[in-house]
Amino acid sequence: MRCPFCHNPDLVKNKNDLPLFDEGAILGFLEKRKQWIDGITITGGEPLIQRNLPPFMRKVKGLGLLVKLDTNGLHPEMLQQVIQEKLVDYIAMDIKSDKDHYKDAAGCAVNMKKIEQSISIIKNSGVAYEFRSTVVPDFFSDEVMHNIGHWLEGSKQYYVQQFRSSVPLLDKSFQGKQPCTPAQLEHFKDIMEKYVDNVAIRN
Repeated sequence: MRCPFCHNPDLVKNKNDLPLFDEGAILGFLEKRKQWIDGITITGGEPLIQRNLPPFMRKVKGLGLLVKLDTNGLHPEMLQQVIQEKLVDYIAMDIKSDKDHYKDAAGCAVNMKKIEQSISIIKNSGVAYEFRSTVVPDFFSDEVMHNIGHWLEGSKQYYVQQFRSSVPLLDKSFQGKQPCTPAQLEHFKDIMEKYVDNVAIRN
């Protein structure tokens, strides 16, 4: 995806110029610190595009560490695999907007069947999870929140996340945009509580 409000623009624009890290060095780093940490978060960009992710996750689990996975939901097959192999202990999936505005919020055409597949897989996985939305005023309204609520109805957990415009973003026109007020975030939380068991605001 190319979400215009992405706060990791280098992962999209300069991905071929980013340094590579040796897997052994990462695992060694974790081995030395495992008595002080409970687990790691595998995030991105979208980590499930990496075909060698499951073997890496197996090695991390072999160290006795918990694994949280962040995903945009575009790779349900890989998602299903890591769940079936018990390689993930917590899943966080971004919901960019409602179905009608997903393309705009994602910055590209999106295969919505894959998004819906991933939502279903996560809800029925037995793994702890959350859905979350970064509430960018351009893509969110009462109607959008109700649409997302109907879509995710019966889910266990949803976070309303504040949009940050003070960090480097993929689309510079979003730089400095006014985020939602605390009252607006509370209002969106109230809407989602009609549909989802536990809703919270994350600033």
